[in-house]
Amino acid sequence: MLLKEKTAFITGAARGIGKQIALTFAQQGANIVFTDLQENETVLETIKEIEKHGVKTLFMAYNVADYQATETAVKKAFDTFEVIDILVNNAGITRDTLLMRMAETDWDLVMNVNVKSVFNHIKSMQPYFLKQRKGSIINLGSVVGISGNAGQANYSASKAAIIGLSKSIAKELGSRNIRCNVIAPGFIETEMTNVLSQEVKDAYYKTISLKRGGRPEDVANTALFLASDLSSYITGQVIVCDGGM
Repeated sequence: MLLKEKTAFITGAARGIGKQIALTFAQQGANIVFTDLQENETVLETIKEIEKHGVKTLFMAYNVADYQATETAVKKAFDTFEVIDILVNNAGITRDTLLMRMAETDWDLVMNVNVKSVFNHIKSMQPYFLKQRKGSIINLGSVVGISGNAGQANYSASKAAIIGLSKSIAKELGSRNIRCNVIAPGFIETEMTNVLSQEVKDAYYKTISLKRGGRPEDVANTALFLASDLSSYITGQVIVCDGGM
């Protein structure tokens, strides 16, 4: 098991890619701390699925864009498990529209949830990571943070910001054996993309070298590599998981 006796803290992991990362880490022996905005049936089902792998789970409901709430949650996680080995900043939202139609609130909300939450969790965990002299930080970016995308100026900007933040953190914390990397997924088939018509999906597939969409497992396996000791000499990198889009 690649993550045996390790503990991972994953934001926004009740469903989708975050959930698959949690399940993949649990399969590899990691205890799981995960967050979502509120506790509900989806969360309870995720807890059951994680615990089937014989690991411990801690769920906390709070707004990841709230710094004080994040500090409290991080303290509780370390009080419970003593050591957190892996931080995965997965929580994120979209509010897609052309810039000319975009409300200021749509810009602010996306930046707060997608970028400030990453700042909140890295800053809150940094003292603990420095004390234990280890940690792997994995931030979920996107290919549109590299290429941009019409109708997603706010989302693209937030993911580009995550890349710059991650590269800076890698330089700041590398001397203390703390790594920070980004995964930039492409077209991943989740609940969000399932609402698209087959015609729209086929148009995306034509732009992808492998001629298909990715699965949450593809992103989760990339995260597993970055979380494990297999990637112990990799930091400050953006790993694109897009099938050659």
